[in-house]
Amino acid sequence: MGIMTVYHGSYTAVEHPKIIHGKNTKDFGAGFYCTIIREQAERWARRYDTPMVNIYTVRMDTRLDILEFGEMTEEWLDFIINCRYGIPHRHDMVIGAMANDQIYNYVADYMDGVITREQFWALAKFKYPTHQISFCSEKALKCLNFISCGEVKL
Repeated sequence: MGIMTVYHGSYTAVEHPKIIHGKNTKDFGAGFYCTIIREQAERWARRYDTPMVNIYTVRMDTRLDILEFGEMTEEWLDFIINCRYGIPHRHDMVIGAMANDQIYNYVADYMDGVITREQFWALAKFKYPTHQISFCSEKALKCLNFISCGEVKL
């Protein structure tokens, strides 16, 4: 089993991550969201007055139910739409591209019937790579090991 480093943007140190069940639906449903791209975690953190990036190592457990999207596909889009409608899934961890602010608007427009699926794919081009890992179960959270937290320079 390999070990990888992941980052979580926040306003505080998160030594003991928890699954977030917010009122707003997320791309991959309820979970604790991280990324392998530090710059992306810094962008997430800059939403707060005191932007902080938490660093963790992850030891992947082969017994987990992990759904990974290698690229934006029809299956990825349908999964995000289901999660945004609040339809739960049973995966321990979901990994893939995120629907960033621009893509989020296109997903919402598609869900509202403003644009077609074909129009969505024509518009859905990222300005920069994105990545997210949602730790969706307590078993998945146990794979995380907190390393440190530091303030993001503005």
